[in-house]
This record gives sequence, C-alpha cells and structure tokens, in this order.
Amino acid sequence: MTVDPDTAGRPSVLSERVLAQGRHFAFSELTIASRSGGRHTNQIVRHPGAVTILPILDGGNARARIVFVENYRAAVDRRLLELPAGKLEAGEDPAEAAGRELIEESGFRAGRIEPLSEFFTTPGLTDERMFAFVARDLVHVGQSLEEDEDLIVRQVPLGDALRMASDGTIEDAKTSLVLLIARARGVLGAVD
Repeated sequence: MTVDPDTAGRPSVLSERVLAQGRHFAFSELTIASRSGGRHTNQIVRHPGAVTILPILDGGNARARIVFVENYRAAVDRRLLELPAGKLEAGEDPAEAAGRELIEESGFRAGRIEPLSEFFTTPGLTDERMFAFVARDLVHVGQSLEEDEDLIVRQVPLGDALRMASDGTIEDAKTSLVLLIARARGVLGAVD
C-alpha cells in the first residue's frame, strides 16, 4: 500500500454521533483520529448553510448607502448591526435564498443579485458555509419578518460602513468580512 505523504498522519473523522437535533441544527460529537494515532472527540454544530447580502442603494459610489439590519442576538444579549442574512432551506439555491432573505429582513427587493464570496463562518464550532451576495437596483417592498424576528432597518453611508467594519464598531464578523471583501474586489467603486 502506498501512503500519500500529503495525507499521512492527518487527523480524520472516524465516526459521528448526533447528541441533539434542534429545529434548524444538529449538535454532534465526532471521534477523530489524531496524527499521532490517538483518538479524541470534538463537539460541533451541523448547519444547513446560510446566505448574507450586501444591499447597495444608489449604486457603487461614494454617495452609496448600505442597508443593514439591527438584529437582537440572544447569544450575546444585545442588538448587532448586520447585513441581512439567513439560513438555507433544504435544497434551496443560495441566490434564491438571498433574494428571499433580503425582502424578509430589509424590505428591499433586488433587481440584481450577484455572487461575491463563500466562506466558513466559524469552522472551530460548525460546518456552516455562508454564501455572500451583492444586491443592487433595490426597490422597497416592505419587510416580511418571521414571527421570532425583531429587526430594525438602517441605511448607512458607504464610507461610514467601511470605517465601522475596519475599526470594530461592527462586531458581526460576516458583516465586516463581506464589506472588506467587496471593497478589496472593487465592487463598491471609489470610496472617500
């Protein structure tokens, strides 16, 4: 048997046991073979995946505004300024989910939704993969919040939003990351 030097001694999952199944997520325990040949366990959250949307009002220029939602997060017991986001339904196309979540949370429908990036949100805790999109040509149609949602829509000038992402005023990691990726890729145009 030939051993691939790139995979020899790498940790690998030997088994998985679901400890609890919630409404949206599963809490599992993995048994992992370590590179030294031992075994250990790791507890994780299995997640169906999610989307986040960067809604841009007034085009990609210095006068543009970003549509945020102020969202109460029970885990930290306070409201955070975030980009609209939500989990994927089983088998749902991420772009369709982005359009749905944008309307539900912000009350805006996008004329165009374009993919920006994909990333793992917190790979030390969960397998959640987030798909980020840019939404343009926005038309206000009104929020369609779910029963347990309490979101306040905020429009922030683009320059202020980027400053808030860079200086830590925005504490939500996905929001800061998506703003900084969009800036780095030139999606936001010239910003003062």
